[in-house]
Amino acid sequence: MTTTRTDFPPVRACLFDMDGLLLDTEDKYTVVTNTLLERYGKGPIPWSIKAQLQGRPGPAAGEIFHKWAQLPITPEEYAKELQILQQQIFPTALPLPGVELLLKNLKGAKTERGENVHIALATSSHSFNFKLKTDHLTKLFEVFEPERRVLGDDVRIPKGRGKPLPDIYLLALQTINASLKEGERPVLQEECLVFEDSVPGIEAGRRAGMRCVWVPHPELHLEYKGREKHVLAARTDAGFVGDDHQLGELDDGWADHFKSLEDFPYEKFGIVL
Repeated sequence: MTTTRTDFPPVRACLFDMDGLLLDTEDKYTVVTNTLLERYGKGPIPWSIKAQLQGRPGPAAGEIFHKWAQLPITPEEYAKELQILQQQIFPTALPLPGVELLLKNLKGAKTERGENVHIALATSSHSFNFKLKTDHLTKLFEVFEPERRVLGDDVRIPKGRGKPLPDIYLLALQTINASLKEGERPVLQEECLVFEDSVPGIEAGRRAGMRCVWVPHPELHLEYKGREKHVLAARTDAGFVGDDHQLGELDDGWADHFKSLEDFPYEKFGIVL
């Protein structure tokens, strides 16, 4: 029988995914994907497939997508057409409900023990797409210090080690610990809170030994209706990467499910504004 842990230390680091969590770009990915699918007499993409793509690095997501789509063009040709559409739509990205206030509140927040709360970004988006999605949102993203932004093409992430593997979140924690003020003790993994909308992303956070918050798209939630506890424990078999000892157990207390980032319960995580 699983024991639900309740004696967590206060959260000292909040690590954020971006697409579908901070920005409405997951819906924009759906629009451009379905546009191309329709162009070749396919689609639309079902959430059973999209759920497998979310959060993963481009190459891994592409392999899953093309195996399903069976398009009459090469993956390289598809990528070129997709990029043209993305360049048009990504600059219209907007923050999702609750995001602006949450980031504003976390900037300068303390734990209930008086320690600083730090934040970092950990997104599978590569530099080019990140720029498309955020150049018009500089005020929103200025809370993430440049050295605490980990993108999908960061050379410090070994090839093939994207989500659902834990490397990107472990690296995000390293960037925080490498830039602490003198006298601050290093942040531990169990003092981190990962914010994710994707199932592979939650698995990455759990594998990193961190607490997690799952804020899924409503359609993704429907896809996992009745299996929410399995998502929170990273027990959906979404990754097929082995090392099951890194995963959680149902109702172990390490992860929570919220419908949005509005009215975030800071006190639950030992954060004081």
